[in-house]
Amino acid sequence: MATVDPGLVAPAVPPVRTSQEPARRRAPGARSRVGRAVVWVCLLLITALFLYPLVWLVTASLKTRGQVFDNSLLPSPVMWENWLTVWEELPLLNWLWTSFAIAVLASVAVAVSSSVVAFGFAYFRFPGRGALFGLVLATMMLPGAVTMIPVYLIWKELGFLGTWVPLWGANLFGSAFYIFLQRQFFLGLPRELFEAARIDGAGYVSLFTRIAMPLAIPSFVIVLLFEFQASWNNLQGSLIYLNAGSVESFNAPLGIAYAMTKYSPTAGGHGDYQYVMAASLIVTLPMLILFAFGQRYFIEGIATTGRKG
Repeated sequence: MATVDPGLVAPAVPPVRTSQEPARRRAPGARSRVGRAVVWVCLLLITALFLYPLVWLVTASLKTRGQVFDNSLLPSPVMWENWLTVWEELPLLNWLWTSFAIAVLASVAVAVSSSVVAFGFAYFRFPGRGALFGLVLATMMLPGAVTMIPVYLIWKELGFLGTWVPLWGANLFGSAFYIFLQRQFFLGLPRELFEAARIDGAGYVSLFTRIAMPLAIPSFVIVLLFEFQASWNNLQGSLIYLNAGSVESFNAPLGIAYAMTKYSPTAGGHGDYQYVMAASLIVTLPMLILFAFGQRYFIEGIATTGRKG
């Protein structure tokens, strides 16, 4: 067999790198940095847009009467005494406590009841389950104005007008939206966990309390946050069921409406709206604090809910 002299084989020539090749390699990195910079600028602009109403509220609460609506973000002089005046003239502490108590009762009631119903729709297999679940979802199509008068008459016959019960009692029967939200999360849990627990002798209550709920904490917190915020801002229900009581028995939304009337413009005057802004800021702070502590569960629940349908 003929052999080839190694000396006759041409050695491998390394590729020649031109001066343009490093520039081409650096170009994608430069473009990515420019892209990230553009994204950051857009995010900062959107953040500033959403923060502007809150910043305006803070500055307006620190202005004098004639400067409230001048759209300046730098009050001069800074009227720190506006907050103290509002705290002394309005029963803000009573309003905050009433709103907090009602919001806690409403959020816990709807979160627990909706989770129980959602677990039933997610775990059990029975004829007509889809149709029944569709009927539950169909209740979301009913506007609140349709059920307002019948619900009012029910609470009137039960003798609960002027109390807290109408503002949270209906939540004991669950909410269609929260049932849907929790059901989607339960459907994403491995069914093998429940089957293994059933083999070990666990009952349905144990399946719900010891397996389903511990794994559904993110979505449960989402329901709590949503309902707490909705109850805290429920001015319509407060006007219907709490308006007949004393000013001290008002909750935060109804109290702010009362402050709007109390500090409304007099004949030829401008109105002391700086006090209204100060009171609005005080009743807004609890929701900001609540979201700051619950944002981790909020983001996790939004990211993991609805993985399976």
